[in-house]
Amino acid sequence: MFIRGTRMIDQIAGFATSGWIMVQGVTKPAAVMRLRGGDKRWRCLPALLLLLLGLGTDVAHAKGGELRIRVIRDRLTLAVAGHPQVYLYGRIDAGASRRFGQLVRAGRISPGSDVYLSSSEGDVATGMALGRMIRSGGMATHLGAPRKNWPGAGHSRAATCVDACAYAFFGGVYRWAPSGKDRLGIARPLLDSTRSRGYLQSMQIDPADLLAAMGAAPGAPGWLDAAALEKTGAVNNGRLPPTATYDIASPTPSIDLRQVDRKGEHRLTVTCRPGRTEVAAYERVGARRARQIVERGARSYLQLDGRTVLPSNDGVSAEGDTLVIRRDYPPSGLVDLLFAGSIGAWVDGRSAAFRDGFAIHPWGVYAKLKVFYHACWNAAPWSPREKKSS
Repeated sequence: MFIRGTRMIDQIAGFATSGWIMVQGVTKPAAVMRLRGGDKRWRCLPALLLLLLGLGTDVAHAKGGELRIRVIRDRLTLAVAGHPQVYLYGRIDAGASRRFGQLVRAGRISPGSDVYLSSSEGDVATGMALGRMIRSGGMATHLGAPRKNWPGAGHSRAATCVDACAYAFFGGVYRWAPSGKDRLGIARPLLDSTRSRGYLQSMQIDPADLLAAMGAAPGAPGWLDAAALEKTGAVNNGRLPPTATYDIASPTPSIDLRQVDRKGEHRLTVTCRPGRTEVAAYERVGARRARQIVERGARSYLQLDGRTVLPSNDGVSAEGDTLVIRRDYPPSGLVDLLFAGSIGAWVDGRSAAFRDGFAIHPWGVYAKLKVFYHACWNAAPWSPREKKSS
């Protein structure tokens, strides 16, 4: 059974005028009566009832002891978060994956949704089945408990995700590390099973790394904090691992860095030439958007670990559907560029409200960057940079 909300603005206005609301897929009179046009004091009652009934949401009502599913996809959520939000909370029962799949097939849970999980017990096989559906739908996972006034939400907003829930969490294409009082854990014997190892490897997660990170006593949940999850690659905080391809046989060696996040693929190229290093950043935003950014942009710049370098009032262009930022980078500073924890390329507007760009985190490709660095030195050696005077 579902309670399905209607679209936020136009349908509120329409139903408020007619005095009718949509409940469980059929049209029923608001407050069991049709309002007449004469009494303006009651004109807003249908809209208020719509809000109280959960505008823009689907609720899969579960029996006692079953996983509850709540979908939020109203216009405000989509405008702010960019994706529908799905809350899975309560015990993960054997039928949870079937109900989740029904919502996916019905279009109530959309590809790319943000899935928030909070469950301290349940069926492990079902948790894995949920994780596979989450992965096949290109969805992102977070730990998160619903608001306290939602059915079965309990008294705490802190999320606990254990065993079956953890396997569902690892199904996310993008997985955010726990924050605040949220906790993620798996029992060591469960993690060390053949079935668990096969599942985690299918999700590109190394079970041996997780076992080494938790250090829990046998039989007790091994709690995994944000640092341990990030170190093992079990979370990526919205970014897939970067890739790097290089051409070091050319007289002008070049490297192509790419990373995909929820906004799309970001690309940075570096080409070494005698006396200068060319850096170009590419962001595909659409032809119209690229032109708008160039028109509105007041300055462009690179950022290394958050530090602004080479700011300029030009150096940004729209090339087809792609925004491009180009810089000549001093070869003596190449080591700072290639081995930064993050490399950003940004365009600022005339006000602080406008900023567009991206950052690439090159963790995992430093070995290739090292090879490229030495190829640049061999092809076009540069003078040591001058020491700063004290």
